[in-house]
Amino acid sequence: MRAAVLYAAKDLRIEPVPAAPLGPGEVEVRIEAGGICGSDLHYYFDGGFGTVRLREPMILGHEIAGTFARVGADVIGIKAGQRVAVNPSRPCGRCRYCQEGKQQHCLNMRFYGSAMPFPHVQGGFRDVLVCGEAQAVAVPPAMSAAQAAFAEPFAVCLHAVNRAGPLLGKRVLVTGAGPIGALTVIAARRAGALEIVATDVVDAPLAAAKRVGADTVVNVSEKDTLARYEADKGTFDVMFEASGNARALAGGFAAVRPGGVIVQIGIAGAEMSLPVNMLVAKEIELRGTFRFHAEFALAVALIGGGLVDVMPLLTATVPLAQANDAFALAADRSKAMKVQLAFG
Repeated sequence: MRAAVLYAAKDLRIEPVPAAPLGPGEVEVRIEAGGICGSDLHYYFDGGFGTVRLREPMILGHEIAGTFARVGADVIGIKAGQRVAVNPSRPCGRCRYCQEGKQQHCLNMRFYGSAMPFPHVQGGFRDVLVCGEAQAVAVPPAMSAAQAAFAEPFAVCLHAVNRAGPLLGKRVLVTGAGPIGALTVIAARRAGALEIVATDVVDAPLAAAKRVGADTVVNVSEKDTLARYEADKGTFDVMFEASGNARALAGGFAAVRPGGVIVQIGIAGAEMSLPVNMLVAKEIELRGTFRFHAEFALAVALIGGGLVDVMPLLTATVPLAQANDAFALAADRSKAMKVQLAFG
């Protein structure tokens, strides 16, 4: 079968790889769609991010969906040809965090397309993937593979919204209007946010955030663009920082009202400094958010049930054979929001 294998920065090859054996409790999924994520872009252009570096050839990809082809022993209730969204997380289920219901912090996590462990965990940009039965979440019949491939990034945003606490009637700021920021706009609106303001330094992603529900969008490349939200110690009850940019985080402290919550979603390439005095004086709560667990099935249900619409964020679908072109397009924020690879 074919797979998108990264050997080094900008050295992505579409080449045959052996199919994995099908074991008990496992299913074989023929991949139909795979979304290019920010971490995939870091691997492709930089060979990794932060201290995580590519040390051996690795198949990229973790935003994937397809159809059942075969099932292993002990798998019941699944029909060949049924479409599924594949959860790229495979927690061990035995460590103390799994036992506490915090599977996203599993000490032995196997997350597709990750160079964090060595040997690396091979990813899902391949024609055929063998995964655990629990990872393959069946989707409604009318749900397309493209929609199903949005389940993973949307689950990230649903978990971030959970970390923020109740949003009903709240005023929300989202900094960074890329795919995760825009999906956070969708999740926050679904959770009852009264007003949502999205910021970025590029106009194209801001237009996308507006299409999916942001009330106001602000290009912060211009000076003092958030000043009107800083009056009387701040405006926003909750801020989601999705850019991973230190200036965006620091600037948000002035716009968040006393007692507000800041949820950091974006991961920075280097350590970030904080305006600690303002954090203390305004009694702001700064919370991290990491991946997801139960939210994956919820993401499938919300998208598949037509309760949210993620498709305005899909810019292009590119054949696997043209994966290098797809990565180049996905990296151009003036032209692309979400780019998916098509398999088949």
